[in-house]
Amino acid sequence: MQKIKSLMTRQGLRSPQESVHDLSPIESFRIPSKEELRELREEPTDPQAQQEIINSIEEVYFSNDSFDIVKYELERLPPVLSLQELEEYRDKLKQQQAAVSKKVADLILEKQPAYVQELERVTSLQTGLQMAAVICTNGRRHLNIAKEGFTQTSLGLLANQRKRQLLIGLLKSLRTIKTLQRTDVRLSEMLEEEDYPGAIQLCLECQKAASTFKHYSCISELNSKLQDTLEQIEEQLDVALSKICKNFDIGHYTKVQQAYRLLGKTQTAMDQLHMHFTQAIHNTVFQVVLGYVELCAGNTDTKFQKLQYKDLCTHITSDSYIPCLADLCKALWEVMLSYYRTMQWHENHDQDEAAAVSSVSDGSNVVGTEENSFDRNYVKKKLEHGLSRIWQDVQLKVKTYLLGTDLSNFKYDDFIFVLDVISRLMQVGEEFCGSKSEVLQESIRKQSVNYFKTYHRTRLEELRMFLENETWELCPVKSSFSILQLHEFKFMEQSRSPSVSPSKQPASAISTTVTLFEQYCNGGNPFEIQAESKDDETEDVLASNGYESDEQEKSAYQEYDSDSDVPEELKRDYVDEQTGDAPVKSVSRETLRSRKRSDYNLNKVNAPILTNTTLNVIRLVGKYMQMMNILKPIAFDVIHFMSQLFDYYLYAVYTFFGRNDTPIPSSSLSTSNREQHSARQFESTGLGLSSSRLRTTLNRIQESLIDLDVSADPAGTLTAAEERKEKVPSPHLSHLVVLTSGNSLYGLAERVVATESLVFLAEQFEFLQPHLDAVMPAAKKPFLQQFYSQTVSTASELRKPVYWIVAAKAIDYEQMLLLMANVKWDVKEIMSQHNIYVDALLKEFEEYNRRLNEVSKRVRIPLPVSNILWEHCIRLANRTLVEGYANVKKCSNEGRALMQLDFQQFLMKLEKLTDIRPIPDKEFVETYIKAYYLTENDMERWIKEHREYSTKQLTNLVNVCLGSHINKKTRQKLLAAIDDIDRPKR
Repeated sequence: MQKIKSLMTRQGLRSPQESVHDLSPIESFRIPSKEELRELREEPTDPQAQQEIINSIEEVYFSNDSFDIVKYELERLPPVLSLQELEEYRDKLKQQQAAVSKKVADLILEKQPAYVQELERVTSLQTGLQMAAVICTNGRRHLNIAKEGFTQTSLGLLANQRKRQLLIGLLKSLRTIKTLQRTDVRLSEMLEEEDYPGAIQLCLECQKAASTFKHYSCISELNSKLQDTLEQIEEQLDVALSKICKNFDIGHYTKVQQAYRLLGKTQTAMDQLHMHFTQAIHNTVFQVVLGYVELCAGNTDTKFQKLQYKDLCTHITSDSYIPCLADLCKALWEVMLSYYRTMQWHENHDQDEAAAVSSVSDGSNVVGTEENSFDRNYVKKKLEHGLSRIWQDVQLKVKTYLLGTDLSNFKYDDFIFVLDVISRLMQVGEEFCGSKSEVLQESIRKQSVNYFKTYHRTRLEELRMFLENETWELCPVKSSFSILQLHEFKFMEQSRSPSVSPSKQPASAISTTVTLFEQYCNGGNPFEIQAESKDDETEDVLASNGYESDEQEKSAYQEYDSDSDVPEELKRDYVDEQTGDAPVKSVSRETLRSRKRSDYNLNKVNAPILTNTTLNVIRLVGKYMQMMNILKPIAFDVIHFMSQLFDYYLYAVYTFFGRNDTPIPSSSLSTSNREQHSARQFESTGLGLSSSRLRTTLNRIQESLIDLDVSADPAGTLTAAEERKEKVPSPHLSHLVVLTSGNSLYGLAERVVATESLVFLAEQFEFLQPHLDAVMPAAKKPFLQQFYSQTVSTASELRKPVYWIVAAKAIDYEQMLLLMANVKWDVKEIMSQHNIYVDALLKEFEEYNRRLNEVSKRVRIPLPVSNILWEHCIRLANRTLVEGYANVKKCSNEGRALMQLDFQQFLMKLEKLTDIRPIPDKEFVETYIKAYYLTENDMERWIKEHREYSTKQLTNLVNVCLGSHINKKTRQKLLAAIDDIDRPKR
């Protein structure tokens, strides 16, 4: 191959690429000559054949311009050359070259018009460029002329003017710098005037100006000084913000908020404000307590200042405890009021801003509005969250103070004042943040329970002492007496006065309730110790001798005496001459008047019957309710202790007057036996026994409250000692009270005063029930209901056993039995004259009535008491009659008629002495008398139906009937029936 290349070189042959590169651009793409075109036309013009020839050209020929065709073809030659093959291959290459050349010629002919057109454009462009060159030459020439003739002079003037302007600006800058240098003096003045927004505004403007002139070397030092001044302003602003916590001033706080807004630190200010409030609470309570501790210590020792607040509270003395508590609460109120007014300021400010934004809502400053809205929401949430935090701090401080001193030995009024202050503080907390003040409630509950146990124990001992020294004399009070007139119950009138008559109040007074913060927002303090005297004058509830006036007393006795002179028969309109009975339906006004006078000494204005001890108990109840009203969490404990006061009073009255175990001195044994027999007889009938409810109540009181084992060994178990500590020894009746004298009806006056004072006390408890029920926790209300249903309501039931003792001893029932035993009942003819025992019994009743009148001159005997006394005596008399009739050995039909005559005579005379209708146990006697006439079958049925009679009485009835209309066989049958009835009782 090297030989062929060298041969081609010698012959001057070059590769097609080299020949092409030697040509100029125009020459390399010249238009074929006519001969060439003709030759090309002579070639076969079959397009498909030409295309096939072009397609047969190897791809390598079209790869790139640097491809060496000659080298490629030479390298392809076979090792052994064949001339024929070479010629054939050469012809093939020629055909391919011809096809390509023809294709190129066709393309050139096709593009020739475009070529000509483009050539014309090039020629036109060349002409335009030549004209532009001429214009530029002319322009430069003219500019050169203008420069020389005008521009240099004018620009010189402009340059001087510019220098002048620069110098004026420099002078202004120098003056500004001079002003900046003197700014610190004005800033100090503004800070002294507390014009914080103006100072910050001035400082920010100076900083802005300083940044404008920062290229001056003197400004860098001034800028640093301004930054220090701004920090100093922020410090003073923080101090000003802390002053808000104790004494809120609207103008002052407005300036502070504007200043922080200028600084862009509204949120930071709110965080700082809460920190200051917390610090203010701590510092305030510490300083208040420290002041009292140092005052009581009486020296200037500074050791107290180093103590913790908790330890400092333990040094408060009892005398200074209440004034210190009041000052503590007043100081804390000022802090909370400042916080409340701060919130109020922000609410008003936010409303004003919202109104301003809504009035100018053109959307021009949306970003600033959104930022302000975000700040307002943050401040609002922060303030709302801070309410509970502030109140929690207040509670903890007051709790520490409360528990730092033992209040169990405080006077009642002092402790009530403490409760009142804490109650007012809890009211403040509820209005402040809606808190129930659990911390304060728990701390005061602990102190109250501790105090109240000690106080109640002392009061029970005092009550026992009062009861043991009580002579049960009437305490004269006015007929208009009400417990609300007592000083201890004044709080009830105050608490209920707004709700006594809602219809009479204006609607605005009902619908709007003024809170403490609204009431004292502009001045005053809810914890100011009022100048009210503790000896507040209460209404005089005592009356002179139990009457409203001396004239009433005189007229009362005159009317009573004059009326008592009139015979009972003349007071009736009509009396049946046959029976002596007054018609039941014919009741005249005079009869009604006489019945009203059964309430002995009614003219004493019906003043309540009570004793000094009763008044003391009522006052004590008022004090207990005061404490309960102030501190509702211990309501159950207080009501429980109140119930013990009533229990002990009831138990004392029963112990003194309701038991039939008092020794009865008598002149003879027969009299003693007579009274004991009457008691046994009455008890056997079941009429004088207390009700099961009363017995249950008395047993409960004795087990839970009464310490029966007074002389027990004190070294017993701890549990027993604790239980005994909660109990009180049983009271003993004063030796001055005599219950054994028949002339005084066995202490009837004392019994009436004691029992009716208990009833009056029960009525007052009934009156207080709604108030107690309102404060009693729901879970403990069953206790209150049980106390009223099983204890308070049984007070009136105590009348029966108390007055029964009088009734059992006042009339000689045994003498009546002896007189009845001497009567002959087996008479053969009907008698028209009653027996002498009836007159004896009626004489006893008349004497009884006289002694009742004597007692009523000392003590008013209420109608229910009079009725019970008469009922007891009549029942005893009637049952004594049945007992006397049951002692009869022999009796005829005429004897039974005589029994009826005696009983009717007794009833007729008795109805003149008493107004009780119907006569008690009238049917008891009549049924027993009439049972004598029953047949065998009727009597057996009657015995089974009438179990109110004793076995002895029924047996005697059967034995007396033997021989008249009952034979022995029937007698045995009836006795067997009686035995069957009596067997379950054994």
